[in-house]
Amino acid sequence: MTSTVTQLTNEAALVRRARTYQVRTYGCQMNVHDSERLAGLLEEAGYRRADDGSDADVVVFNTCAVRENADNKLYGNLSHLAPRKQADPQMQIAVGGCLAQKDRDTVLAKAPYVDVVFGTHNIGSLPALLDRARHNRVAQVEIAEALREFPSALPASRESCYAAWVSISVGCNNTCTFCIVPALRGKEVDRRPDDVLAEVRSLVDQGVLEITLLGQNVNAYGVSFADPDQPRDRGAFAKLLRACGRIDGLERVRFTSPHPAEFTDDVIDAMAETPNVCPTLHMPLQSGSDTVLRAMRRSYRAEKYLGIIERVRAAIPHAAITTDLIVGFPGETEADFQATLDVVAAARFSSAFTFQYSKRPGTPAAGLDGQVAKSVVSERYQRLIELQERISLEENADQIGRTVEVLVATGEGRKDASTARMSGRARDGRLVHFAPGGVDRIRPGDIVITTVTGAAPHHLIADAGVIEYRRTRAGDAHAAGQKPRTGTGLGMPGVGPPAAAAATTGCAR
Repeated sequence: MTSTVTQLTNEAALVRRARTYQVRTYGCQMNVHDSERLAGLLEEAGYRRADDGSDADVVVFNTCAVRENADNKLYGNLSHLAPRKQADPQMQIAVGGCLAQKDRDTVLAKAPYVDVVFGTHNIGSLPALLDRARHNRVAQVEIAEALREFPSALPASRESCYAAWVSISVGCNNTCTFCIVPALRGKEVDRRPDDVLAEVRSLVDQGVLEITLLGQNVNAYGVSFADPDQPRDRGAFAKLLRACGRIDGLERVRFTSPHPAEFTDDVIDAMAETPNVCPTLHMPLQSGSDTVLRAMRRSYRAEKYLGIIERVRAAIPHAAITTDLIVGFPGETEADFQATLDVVAAARFSSAFTFQYSKRPGTPAAGLDGQVAKSVVSERYQRLIELQERISLEENADQIGRTVEVLVATGEGRKDASTARMSGRARDGRLVHFAPGGVDRIRPGDIVITTVTGAAPHHLIADAGVIEYRRTRAGDAHAAGQKPRTGTGLGMPGVGPPAAAAATTGCAR
């Protein structure tokens, strides 16, 4: 006799096979990579990615709580789906990520038609929560307070056939006063090196040429391995970079983001001495004022930061260095802002991600005295943009005449259709729009060698034609519509005690 549980499980599977999904992502690289995992989970559970331009049966919002107006953007997009949800009660909406973790009690109050709310620590629960919401016909809210399983153990449906994110840690042990990430992602937990390298090898075996190692503070790697029997290894990140250099077929290694306070010379040596580690560094500065850095609880000062830049450029002369900057932090004076301009001028970043400070509820900075008037912040921000744009243009102009290796990409920037240019990234991360000349059938994932002929603040132009062209397995995969998958079967550890067996409710995970 077939049990009720089995019948319901089979019914859920049949429903899922006919259902489509869409994941909408807001925020940083962490969110983008989490969305790949959400896609992998849904596909493993029988859902199918919705075609572009079509309405999906399940819409998942993977949210950010760091970017300005993140909540307004979410609730605005949710309201656009309300009429469709009302017309089709079988359609489901799920909200996850940092904003869901922070505003767990607010999401359903503002959007009662949402079916599932889940947090940053339990993205693996999404398929079960969707099943439960559909079966019980009531919204499901599940916000875990601690990591249940390392996210990289979950299946991931990758967006790119040639470049991939690989998480080496989750969480952060810093206490920057402007940042809410530690409260939403928890304390830092690092993956064992063997698990990271296993994922990298799996991606390379599927044709991936470039990986980016991800962490809130990658150069703190080794502070808290998922294996509690492994002690802290302060040289773990440099060792990991060198180990990536020994993986056959891996052509490019990047990482983001390091913290200046823990940036050590062994990492610089590993970057310089490992051929497939790209000559690029993204290292957040945030402010050039020591007074503001102290108020931010950033445990370095401008002199130390510039010393790191100097040592990196001594070891890797053509390194492209990028940064993050915040304008208008509480208490910032004109002298403090001028200090930021001075450091930017001295560092000569190839580009910078610049932000106007805005309050983030739940952060210490939100309650600080000396909040800077919006008009002052805007005026300073414009001056910073003008300085950085000029430096970026000058730095890019210095590339004219150089030969660059470009990994051909898709969806990278705007191009003039009349020129038939294609786009990709140079080894130092600069965006290159190049003319293929007489070379036919160049595909995303392939490699070209070309010469830079022009420059703009945010990209290079290479109209001299292709010097060399190499077809790759990544290009083959792109042409065939194949994208790599990772997750299960890599021997990655769970985190914390095993979960208790779920109660039998007629829903299967």
